[in-house]
Amino acid sequence: MDRFLLFISLLLSQFSFAQIENYSLKIEPIEIPGVLGLQSFAFAQHSGKWLIVGGRLDGLHRRQPWATFDSAGNNISISVIDPILQQVWSAPLTSLPINIREQLSSTNPNFFQDGNTLYYMGGYGYSSTAGDHITYNKLTAIDVQETINAIISGTAFENYFTQITDEDFAVSGGHLEKIYSTFYLVGGHRFEGRYNPMNNPTFTQVYTNQIRKFNLQKSGNTILVEKLPYLTDAENLHRRDYNVSEQILPNGQEGLIAFSGVFRADIDLPYLNCVSIDSTGYTVNPNFSQYYNHYHCANLGIYDSLRNQMHTFFFGGIAQYYDSIGILTQNNNVPFVKTIARVTVDSTGNMAEYKLPVEMPDYLGAGAEFISNPNLPIYENNVIKLNNCLQDTIQLGYIFGGIVSSGANIFWTNDGTQSSASSDLYKVSLIKDFPSSIPVLNTQCQSSLKMQVYPNPSKGRISVYFSLKQKENVQVTIHEVNGKIIADVVERNLAAGEQTLRYTIDNKTVEAVYLVTLKTSTETITQRIILEP
Repeated sequence: MDRFLLFISLLLSQFSFAQIENYSLKIEPIEIPGVLGLQSFAFAQHSGKWLIVGGRLDGLHRRQPWATFDSAGNNISISVIDPILQQVWSAPLTSLPINIREQLSSTNPNFFQDGNTLYYMGGYGYSSTAGDHITYNKLTAIDVQETINAIISGTAFENYFTQITDEDFAVSGGHLEKIYSTFYLVGGHRFEGRYNPMNNPTFTQVYTNQIRKFNLQKSGNTILVEKLPYLTDAENLHRRDYNVSEQILPNGQEGLIAFSGVFRADIDLPYLNCVSIDSTGYTVNPNFSQYYNHYHCANLGIYDSLRNQMHTFFFGGIAQYYDSIGILTQNNNVPFVKTIARVTVDSTGNMAEYKLPVEMPDYLGAGAEFISNPNLPIYENNVIKLNNCLQDTIQLGYIFGGIVSSGANIFWTNDGTQSSASSDLYKVSLIKDFPSSIPVLNTQCQSSLKMQVYPNPSKGRISVYFSLKQKENVQVTIHEVNGKIIADVVERNLAAGEQTLRYTIDNKTVEAVYLVTLKTSTETITQRIILEP
């Protein structure tokens, strides 16, 4: 990738209920010779150096069962990266016992750094011991400092790994987090066998539908586990491969938000809602929908204590929606996107989503991680203290790894060459008082209508889903981008609650773009759809 310098207007701008300062982000690509391209991995850091474990060396998984998640793409080494000195060291996993070696070459693990200990839980991959692809029922604790030192010096590191087994740890694509002293394993699934998009019997899959709570402590050659009551919700916790971000909640307490994720229990599409988690339980926000950045991507949290506003930023990845010519566009193929967006929670708990005016340079970010600058002032849960950062330019940290794709929708044509694992680092800095354009509020994020159009792309028959708070008339207009109206219908006396209206658009001989507008007595929403020939 050519070097570039990208200035992004970072939203901390206007909210409907508050006006805050303007900031901008500076993103600089950094290439370090010898760094492996990697996605969906675990990391920890010590003294400015990163410990990188697990993940895959290739791009988006292929769809054929015989080709997907092959062992050639496993990361069978452990690496140390110094982003300041731009150096890298690595060592093979071969010296570790096979049970540890296999798990640490898995992808999509749940991980958390607690002090000097990196906890690596679950993960999915091929096990030669099992003779199949499995989700590992293991929890491995890694001594971060000693392992880093050993890899740099080229000495043995086998004694710095401790592993235990428990079926409740057999989870991939969830998130291991911590609120105060308690660990939370949020969402994820257990996947056994070969991936198959046609749901042929090459695998079994069970979502946890849970928040699993533990007390964990590394003690000598074992890990002490105290299981606390699990929280189960088959509708709202049925999520994997998504973003969970540490939060400072409006009441000043630590918490988490589970953003979007896949797949909804009723349809193979991402969730648009989010789940707030604190030490007392969880709640689903019924008044907010997240339209951008649905799959796991690089993200970071910044808290403004003066205004009691929590800002979470998302960089690229995969999503059901993206912005096109200023109009929210739905694509149920769930493509790679370039969107950089932010979600802000205000002092009353209201949430809003903003699209930043500049996008990622490529279809980049899925399976990437944001690694924070360890010298920044942070809360105990690693959220950055915005008001304690006094410099004009603040280095926030780095985006590392992830999938870089050659196009938005490559899944059905993917032969392994259309995407790859990124080896680039992106240094991210916050610049105060830098002239910036204003991010765009996604007005649908707070809409009670929760409009969706499907299938999209369509062959001509579409369904328009929405929800009404009261009985009323609804106007549906379908028009071309040049303004020509194709259909204009008033649906009268629709009842409160969920509604689905179906329409047919005459097929064209070429691909065409249409706009669908939904208008009630209080709201008007437009979405862009694609009609295939």
